[in-house]
Amino acid sequence: MSAFLEHFRFAQPAWLLLLVPAMLLLALRRGRGSEAAVVFPNLSVLVSLGRRVRNVAWGFGLPLAFLSLICAILAISRPVWRNEYQSRTASGIDIMIAFDVSLSMKIDDFVDHGEQQQRIVVAKKVVDDFISRRPEDRMGLVAFAGRPRDASPITLDHQWLRNSLNQLQLFEEGIGTVKEQGTAIGSALAAASVRLQDRDAKSKIIVLITDGASNSGKISPIEAAEHAKTLGIKIYTVAIGTTKGRVDRSVMLFPYQEFDLPTLQKIASLTGGEHYWAQNLSQLKETFTTIDNLEKTEAKSLTVIDDTELFPWFVAATLFAALASAFYVALNPPPSA
Repeated sequence: MSAFLEHFRFAQPAWLLLLVPAMLLLALRRGRGSEAAVVFPNLSVLVSLGRRVRNVAWGFGLPLAFLSLICAILAISRPVWRNEYQSRTASGIDIMIAFDVSLSMKIDDFVDHGEQQQRIVVAKKVVDDFISRRPEDRMGLVAFAGRPRDASPITLDHQWLRNSLNQLQLFEEGIGTVKEQGTAIGSALAAASVRLQDRDAKSKIIVLITDGASNSGKISPIEAAEHAKTLGIKIYTVAIGTTKGRVDRSVMLFPYQEFDLPTLQKIASLTGGEHYWAQNLSQLKETFTTIDNLEKTEAKSLTVIDDTELFPWFVAATLFAALASAFYVALNPPPSA
């Protein structure tokens, strides 16, 4: 019932006051129609019995007429079924996430709930939470190892984006993954910049997450950062992992190099961003909380009201009851005195 009352309402409820005189009219009519009982049985009682039966039969026309009046009053009060929706507009901030899926991201030097976790697993959880906290921002995703690839276009459909993030795999682990080993940071930044360059957002941001130094690609990280700067793009760099982490080098085509902190710092400095190094889960969460706080959204939310008019149904009920009353009275005329 509460759900019904939440949606059902009258657009012009003042007309409902007409129900008061309508109820008084019915009460008066019922009072006039009451008759005293006759306690002396005689022949006149038997004669009047047939008339009373016809009075009762004709009396069905009155409730139908009254029902027609009630429906008419309800119709002019404009009953509506209301649905309210929250319409949101984008904040004006476009964010591209450049996510490292090179083989070294399988190093399990992070601890989550007492268990060793791979870097990629922990990073995906934290980035997923970051996305969920910024529903008004348009965001996209580029995955990279030896070369970048689009994982998700810039979108407000964050459920799609989060699904794409959670489906990321290391380059060696199946269909849909980055096929080349290495860490092409410059190429990843260039690819993310291309996605942002034609956007009309007031603020354009790249968040780079990596655990290694750039060792492949046709453009250097600094060159990519300088190009991003000319496009008005700010880059936040996040180095992830400890210096104690190790990976099986026998399956790597490129020699593994720890992240190049000076280069990551310079990328951030050139573009007006910030650099972070997260060596554990707590620091990684704190890093993305800091980025979230630095880039405040200013989205506007608008409540959209959708009213479905119900008065045609009440008009139909009014006409049906009125015609039924007239038809019934025509077939059952009032008895003569």
